[in-house]
Amino acid sequence: MSAGTGMSAGSDRPAEDGAGAGAGLGADADADTSPGAGTSADADAGAGAKAGAGREASPGAEASNAGEASNAGETGVGGEAGVGVSGGGVERVNPGHLAPPTGFSHAVRAAPGTLVFLAGQTALDGAGRIVGDGIVEQFERALTNLLDVAAASGAGPSDLAKLTVFAVDVADYRRHAREIGRVWKRLAGGDYPAMAVIGATRLWDETALVEIEGIAVVR
Repeated sequence: MSAGTGMSAGSDRPAEDGAGAGAGLGADADADTSPGAGTSADADAGAGAKAGAGREASPGAEASNAGEASNAGETGVGGEAGVGVSGGGVERVNPGHLAPPTGFSHAVRAAPGTLVFLAGQTALDGAGRIVGDGIVEQFERALTNLLDVAAASGAGPSDLAKLTVFAVDVADYRRHAREIGRVWKRLAGGDYPAMAVIGATRLWDETALVEIEGIAVVR
């Protein structure tokens, strides 16, 4: 949410129909996986399967094999849960009987630590103005703001356990999935939290196209 403001009750963030499995971000054009690209089943179908009301399938469902391989070490075989451990005692859990996640984690299990709740960040500059003409530019600024707040709280990208992305135009977000994926890879690396992308009619700042909030765990 914007600095110094809160969400309007009930009306600013209604979820849209068309929930998708493993909602998050998309696979980029260079075969690097960005968070929440969706399961491999999504990629084959070219659309997200429903996984709960109000969760839109992530953009870039056409995930690459290289992207799928990025989570291979965290995915169990034969229905057994696979667990991958990253920084800060965060474990990424991907049951082997589910479609392999591409650019997100099915679940994140955190060791005992300090929870850091990160308020929604939009593409606000230091003067409180929304910057960036398109979804990619605004996503980059919003993510930068979120990571700056996380760093000030002692958390890095690998400590992120859960992210929620709110987009006012999910179709546009999907069209720019690969570019958004490259932004994530450059700013946050290859650690993928549990994620969802949710369609919203509008955000607090009328010109904001995307907002990102999250939870981190710091040991």
